[in-house]
Amino acid sequence: MKITGLMVYYYFVCHKKLWYHLKNLNLENESENVGIGKLLDETTYSKENKHISIDNVINIDFIKRWEILHDIKKSKSIEEAGIWQMKYYIYYLEKKGILIKKGMIDYPLLKQRKEVELSDDDRKIIEQVLVEIEEIGKKEKAPDNINSKICKKCAFYEFCYC
Repeated sequence: MKITGLMVYYYFVCHKKLWYHLKNLNLENESENVGIGKLLDETTYSKENKHISIDNVINIDFIKRWEILHDIKKSKSIEEAGIWQMKYYIYYLEKKGILIKKGMIDYPLLKQRKEVELSDDDRKIIEQVLVEIEEIGKKEKAPDNINSKICKKCAFYEFCYC
């Protein structure tokens, strides 16, 4: 299984959302929040060479001098997932022999940035996460609901709660 950056992101957001994604149930295209995020991505950092896809596994918003990865996020509401997604990007490129100094998560609406680096402990966690993502994909039944405040804005809300 090719494990994408989006899968790692979903792993840290909600295992059920990840399971839906792994089963090819995708409702994100109709989500207003996703649409706002895409618009933000299209209208910011216009001078950068954007949307760099590597092996159809990771999609980097833009890279500075092949040293610093950048990912554009709308808000910090699910910041931990974004941090781990960035760590996975660095990890993945490292496995391909491309050494990246660090990642930056850019929040243009907040005019803020979050610097992200990859430690040895992070590498071990990512390797475990990759195993767990594969295990979630093998499950016949979706994982339990997480009952979080983020659920109400999720494209899968009706699947989980109605």
